[in-house]
Amino acid sequence: MIHQQNVKLLNITPPAARVNNASLTANEIDAKGFDYLTVTLYLGDTDIALTVMKLQESDTSGSGFADVSGGAFSSLPAATDDNKFYRFFVPLQGRKRYLKPVITVGNGSTGAFAAIWAELSRTEQAPDSATERGLGGQLFV
Repeated sequence: MIHQQNVKLLNITPPAARVNNASLTANEIDAKGFDYLTVTLYLGDTDIALTVMKLQESDTSGSGFADVSGGAFSSLPAATDDNKFYRFFVPLQGRKRYLKPVITVGNGSTGAFAAIWAELSRTEQAPDSATERGLGGQLFV
């Protein structure tokens, strides 16, 4: 078994225009059927620090989101933290079904480029196709 093949990828915030003095638009994550979640923020070029970097959860899709206890970074990326990765590692036992990151960029001259993706893993029913893995295509070499 190759564990990395048993992961489902989700596009949470695709690469897009800079964000300044606002939160990134983030898709929610439906964690049903999985036991572990990894959320990755890739912070590109930025001229300002982030002001919020946390996770929220809800039992209902689209509403009722509240902060995850212990789910916020206490040390936030600074204006000089270009091109770095940041990760949330989340065991899903005892968690609510829906989760989403809240990432807010401070008020700078131009703001920041960023992208977020999630990886769901540790499932009883392993994904066995590109679509089930959240991929546009796959190649085994």
